[in-house]
Amino acid sequence: MLQRTEGIVLRTTPYGEADLIVTFLTKDHGIIKVFAKSPRKVKSRFGSSLEPLTCSRISFWGKEDSALPRLTQADITHVYSSIRESLSGFLKVSELIELTLYLVPERDRSRNVFSLLMRTLALMEAGPAEQLITLFYKLKLLDIAGFLPRLQSCGRCGGEGDAFHLMQGTVLCGNCCTGDGQVSRLSRSARTFFSTLLKWEMSKLHRLKPAEGIIRELVVLIDEHAQYVTEKNLRTKSFRVG
Repeated sequence: MLQRTEGIVLRTTPYGEADLIVTFLTKDHGIIKVFAKSPRKVKSRFGSSLEPLTCSRISFWGKEDSALPRLTQADITHVYSSIRESLSGFLKVSELIELTLYLVPERDRSRNVFSLLMRTLALMEAGPAEQLITLFYKLKLLDIAGFLPRLQSCGRCGGEGDAFHLMQGTVLCGNCCTGDGQVSRLSRSARTFFSTLLKWEMSKLHRLKPAEGIIRELVVLIDEHAQYVTEKNLRTKSFRVG
């Protein structure tokens, strides 16, 4: 069965001497892995279409439940070359991709992850505010995956709380806080900005001008939370731009 869709290359894995296993995030099928025959040869018909952060119209052949369908065609529609050529930008996007692969099951069509990633890349390609954009992506991805932390109010009584319990995934108030497990204090400003971000439109992120301390506070907490729920250390975070 031949199937067609739009997709962006998230990852490639060498297979044999000249073949590749390519991981795409697609518009219609979610995350899929396909087998690409001989793309590593000099005269490959796939050309540069299987490079990371390359968007293409792709065709692949295989049964509906085939574990590894065969890629038959990939026609490039867009390449995020400016992100790939920036070390800091590429590392930030690689972190988002890694988190996406951990949180989103393969072939899950019910989620809007493709649209979320494409809009995020378009914003990053356009200019500054990378840290705010990547934070926004992580929040939306965690929400889609069902792992968004609760920071607006106490997860037990609904009152005001500022002690985030990692194991609980929520802030707790003084009365409900037991003191067990890892706890991080979160300022009122950070909690308020978190609520604002959840309601904000991605296309209007440039209008937000939060203090660097607020962004840093949320980034640290969200990264710790994401690591806890995925039980994974993001390998991309081990790299530092000197």
